[in-house]
Amino acid sequence: MKSFYLQNYIAILDFLIFALVISSLLFLLSYFIMYQTHDKELVSHYECGFIPFDDTRKPFQVKFYLVAILFLIFDLEITFLFPFAISITGLTLTSILSVSFFLFVLTVGFYIEWIYKGLDWHETNIHNK
Repeated sequence: MKSFYLQNYIAILDFLIFALVISSLLFLLSYFIMYQTHDKELVSHYECGFIPFDDTRKPFQVKFYLVAILFLIFDLEITFLFPFAISITGLTLTSILSVSFFLFVLTVGFYIEWIYKGLDWHETNIHNK
């Protein structure tokens, strides 16, 4: 019984080692093959799409934060689907209906975001409908 579980963990460990080796190899190859240029714009500091050398008292636009928060909300909701996908064979009708309702609410929320252009970068006014 223990060897069965150990074989599962060894398969996961093999996959992680393979992923680490491939990603390290690709990173090193891209570092040595790519032509290295360091111009002024490449090494300038920036964060969240704002110009770093501007007046700090100027009001900032919230559109980046709005899109980022919406992405986090939908991304975290999608992570709730992984336990459902893993245990799909042992689910009852109640749990399937619960997950279906969850997916329905998620779809309605995404549709409302789409209608009010909450995910559009250039138009973030949610009252333009």
